Amino acid sequence: MIDAAVSALADLFSPRLRRVLLKSIGLALLLIVIIGIGLHHLIAALADNGATWAEQTTGFAPHAAWTTLAFVLSLMAGLGIITGALFLMPTVTAFVGSFFVDDVADVVEREHYPAEAQGRALSFFRALIEGLKFALLTLVVYLCALPFILFAGLGVVVLLVANAYLLGREYFELAAMRFQPPHEAKALRKRNSIMVFLAGLVIAVFVSIPIVNLATPIFAMAFMVHVHKTLAGAHAELIAPPR
Repeated sequence: MIDAAVSALADLFSPRLRRVLLKSIGLALLLIVIIGIGLHHLIAALADNGATWAEQTTGFAPHAAWTTLAFVLSLMAGLGIITGALFLMPTVTAFVGSFFVDDVADVVEREHYPAEAQGRALSFFRALIEGLKFALLTLVVYLCALPFILFAGLGVVVLLVANAYLLGREYFELAAMRFQPPHEAKALRKRNSIMVFLAGLVIAVFVSIPIVNLATPIFAMAFMVHVHKTLAGAHAELIAPPR
């Protein structure tokens, strides 16, 4: 697994993956900015309307006080959105990465496994569905883990474990589905659940590093291609008939 992680890191700087990396980072940043701006405008509008309603209903305090309160609330909301964007980075990068996983896998398979059969690219709709499913599942898990953030250290551990499971599962199955039907890919992942979780833990640590985590889809997919090749090869040896 260490060799696979080192190879994936080296693959990040491969000339053939550099363009994919830049496109993935650019799209992830654009999506985060759009979501952030949209949420900020929504929360600011709610704060303004709430302050106006409170002023008209209670008649307490001058207009300037309510305006200042609305401004402070919108500013706090903006800071909260920035913090939330950091926690939602795995969700955003995973969704964006679903559009580039086959480009990454093609390069890694051709460069590291030229003598073996190449995988088949997932259809656009399959990749989109997998990306949406994973993004929604991650969002639900994050919302469930949110209360634990209030306890020192516990929230970090919960998010790390959740990311390890979710990221390991998602990227391993994407790598495996290039060679197998979805149900077989899921079965292979379940047979190797401990190894896939440990591999997911490596990705979870990677995605927890600010700025660097923008490259998560490229690193994660390259890493899981190597992991899948190892586990699929071991499984093939186990089921191969005796000569």
